[in-house]
Amino acid sequence: MTDASAAPHIPVLLGAILREVAPVSGVWLDGTFGAGGYARGLLEGGADLVIGVDRDPLAFEMAADWAGTFGDRLRLVEGTFSTLDELAGEKLDGVTLDLGVSSMQLDLAERGFSFMRDGPLDMRMGQAGLSAEDLVNEASEALLADILFHYGEERAARRIARAIVAERAKGRINSTLQLSGIVEKCLPRKKPGQSHPATRSFQAIRIAVNDEFGQLAEGLMAAERALKPGGKLAVVTFHSSEDRIAKRFLAERSSTGGGGSRYAPEAAAQIPGFALTPRKAIAPDEDEISRNPRARSAKLRIARRTDAPAVPVDPAKLGLPQVELS
Repeated sequence: MTDASAAPHIPVLLGAILREVAPVSGVWLDGTFGAGGYARGLLEGGADLVIGVDRDPLAFEMAADWAGTFGDRLRLVEGTFSTLDELAGEKLDGVTLDLGVSSMQLDLAERGFSFMRDGPLDMRMGQAGLSAEDLVNEASEALLADILFHYGEERAARRIARAIVAERAKGRINSTLQLSGIVEKCLPRKKPGQSHPATRSFQAIRIAVNDEFGQLAEGLMAAERALKPGGKLAVVTFHSSEDRIAKRFLAERSSTGGGGSRYAPEAAAQIPGFALTPRKAIAPDEDEISRNPRARSAKLRIARRTDAPAVPVDPAKLGLPQVELS
């Protein structure tokens, strides 16, 4: 296995999180433990206990050489953040979620996330269940097109789906560079400064394989259930679809209702479960972007829990793409 631990892992917008939630104290849950950057930052910033949650067992293997230095202040739990309230087992003073694929997963060619490294077409964050190879080779052309369009916002979705189906008729598609090459042939040549032609397609397939949007919606509701009054929620997103889900959830749960118009009935009055602090998303500054180009598209949203009861939110209100995978 490639040594991903040797590569630098820079937590995006960590400084902004620590600044906005200061003072850090009590029990925090890092729902996307990854390489441990947020957990370490929170512990060094003053948290009494950080519960690190990740669906990828590799995350905990990689943390073995440093996790012990924090003693019982760091508790590692394998699972998905969609059930973080159950995994925590206690009320929380804060929750952080850093969405998308982690750099440690991209660094390992054998995990199949990267279109820049040849490896098996996998993309499973939890290393179990339906793989990207399964999806690419067994999904219908229509479903592939829907995934590429709705999850990756790929305009050439139909053309790429058609090419995938044509190619798999010759033999199974089983490597990252094989899929990347198929996508590249469907799109104009990359210009300087543009992202790789396969970026959106790989993002879309990864999201579908790991049910990332569904996990996000459930995770946000789980965070509301888990947080104490006054507890902080910090969510870092990297592309427009996941940011839209987070933004709509927080808008829905920080609203008091009302606001009807002649086109829509007035919403029932409600006690908001969150207060937005600040109201708008925080973007990385130029210094952080220069040190960590991955931060360029990142947005941080922070909210403070009120003492209102947690209320489930209809996923339809969050703008989750309607793609039927089963």
